[in-house]
Amino acid sequence: MYNMNTQPEKLVNFIRDGLVETEHFGYVVRCSKNHVAEKIGDDKNYPFYLRSCAKPLQAALLVDYELDKAFDMTSSEIAICCASHAGEGVHISVLKKLMEKFGVAESDLKCGIHEPLSQRAAKKLLLNNEKPSVLHNNCSGKHIMMLGLCKLKGWDTENYDDINHPLQQEIKKRIYELCELKQEYPVTKDGCGVPICSMPLANMVKGYLNLFCNPKYSVIKEAFLNNSYLIGGENRTDTKILENSSNIIAKVGAGGLIIVVNTEIEEGFIVKICDANMQAREIVAIDLINNLRWSKIEVSHDILINNGDKVGYIESLV
Repeated sequence: MYNMNTQPEKLVNFIRDGLVETEHFGYVVRCSKNHVAEKIGDDKNYPFYLRSCAKPLQAALLVDYELDKAFDMTSSEIAICCASHAGEGVHISVLKKLMEKFGVAESDLKCGIHEPLSQRAAKKLLLNNEKPSVLHNNCSGKHIMMLGLCKLKGWDTENYDDINHPLQQEIKKRIYELCELKQEYPVTKDGCGVPICSMPLANMVKGYLNLFCNPKYSVIKEAFLNNSYLIGGENRTDTKILENSSNIIAKVGAGGLIIVVNTEIEEGFIVKICDANMQAREIVAIDLINNLRWSKIEVSHDILINNGDKVGYIESLV
């Protein structure tokens, strides 16, 4: 059904003492609302899953249904609904306050449990002989938001993760509208158990432009810009980008994805690294931002060994 004969382009070389040790291939699509300005690699408009890049698009419903107004949500609480957070104390604190507002218990969340993405937070749990909870799941904010919407609308909270649930149907409808999709694409379950849409990479960027450049959803844009650490956390690429700009939105997703939007000029790009290497993704995204002169963000290209000696460098080809 879909053309799988895509042609990714080499985006990054990891060069160690003169030898190319690893190569990382992928795609870059840059566009405005009206046209595609640049493509690196030919993705053949193949549909990829949005993964966690869907979170701000899913959060559009909190504005559509005025969940933020009904529960007097703070900017930090809106941010945690869009976050792939690292499970640090600052994240857990906001999550607990939001659960209290919505009348939600940890047992209501269906996202599952994993260790914090933050190494510091994971080490702290280990030293205190504590186990991670459902709140350490990087998707817990999204799930709390979904339960809040169900309570607001009087929808069943037991099966809010089901594709046929009114909440998930409304989320899919809004994503299709924001991303300007004219045909049906496959849907799967994300790692946290809720449905996740697929689509061509250009449509993902259009969805972000239609969300973050629309005054209707300004509270989501401001939540990103004013709460950079809540969106990610320790050593997270989107946090690094958000911290170094006043008008650039960034959100990472599994499968090697990152979407970046310059809200001032209303242009954005997506990077898809085929082998999902996170360091390659970060280098390409930040180098693109710098090359486009959207901002000036420092990122190390050095390959260091354990004692700190430099033995190579990371070469970005964008």
